[in-house]
Amino acid sequence: MPIINRVADLHDEITDWRRDIHAHPELLFDVHRTAGVVAEKLKSFGCDEVVTGIGRTGVVGVIRGKRGAGSRTIGLRADMDALPLQEATGLPYASQNPGKMHACGHDGHTAMLLGAARYLAETRNFAGTAVVIFQPAEEGGGGGREMVKDGMMERFGIEEVYGMHNYPGFPVGDFAIRPGPMMAAADRIYIDIEGHGGHAARPHFSVDTVLVGAQILSQLQSIVARNVDPLESAVISITQFHAGTADNIIPHTAHLRGTARSLTPEVRDLLERRVREVVEGTARLHGAKATVTYKRDYPVTRNHERQTAFAAEVAASVVGRERVDATVPPVMGAEDFSFMLEARPGAFIFVGNGDSAGLHHPAYNFNDEVIPVGTSYWVKLVETALRA
Repeated sequence: MPIINRVADLHDEITDWRRDIHAHPELLFDVHRTAGVVAEKLKSFGCDEVVTGIGRTGVVGVIRGKRGAGSRTIGLRADMDALPLQEATGLPYASQNPGKMHACGHDGHTAMLLGAARYLAETRNFAGTAVVIFQPAEEGGGGGREMVKDGMMERFGIEEVYGMHNYPGFPVGDFAIRPGPMMAAADRIYIDIEGHGGHAARPHFSVDTVLVGAQILSQLQSIVARNVDPLESAVISITQFHAGTADNIIPHTAHLRGTARSLTPEVRDLLERRVREVVEGTARLHGAKATVTYKRDYPVTRNHERQTAFAAEVAASVVGRERVDATVPPVMGAEDFSFMLEARPGAFIFVGNGDSAGLHHPAYNFNDEVIPVGTSYWVKLVETALRA
């Protein structure tokens, strides 16, 4: 079945919602305006329940199908938070909050799920219960984890859970999914180096933490190149290097920050062990001391087999089988929807955003032409999964 006619009729209105959210980005759990807009709209749609404050600032709406027609419950999730980034799009609805930007399309995700909630509340052409989940703090705060810890799955009786994310570079309306690992585990690396500071003109009396940090940064790249099986996937990226206060002082300390990504528990364990060994050993070689704080953060986003096949079939019913890639390679980005998939079976799918700037880029913008496709997918997923 193609795009739903009623959803096509709502396209302009959903677009207005999306652009309003885009103009007022909020970070992590501080999504009070966005959550308020979501809760207000869900109530106006006639949802049977609207609950705020799940996972601190998350919002959940409950929509029941035709009375007495089924007992199954599925969850649909969208994320609400933005990124700490200065927007460079020049759009008329660009961010009004300096240093904050919807550079990952969560504004579009939220708007599409709101559109689906409106349609489902109007028609209720399904048997059972649809739970729409609006989550804070996907961008590093673990809002998905907090909603699960808050008892969301049990409280609303969610049996299966589904998520969706836009994907720049895929044609608008194309879908991509795979069973098993879909996105990587993401771990945080904190490295603190202590050497011996001194005058930059007398380096032989110092232990130069800038030099030590540079050596550590270089040696860390040998882990993926020489310790990880070439047929496995892994990434180590050092993204911050802080040291020094003046051009004539060798700094006493230096601090590196970064991330490690993996798709299997075995590689994740290997990365943590080798990061510690390489950092501590390299520092010791140069007469310095280094400590590693390795924080395991988001787990692998792992799609469940049956739910993945079902999601691919639903996507095909909206756009045609030829526009659904059901064996897309996994990506090394991470998602805290992984916590929901650990709590309940389900699947996470990508929908094409067209030829846009990449995610987390200051020129990125969610493509509003995706809205009818994504919204129709949500509607058909509910109506098919909860068919009478």
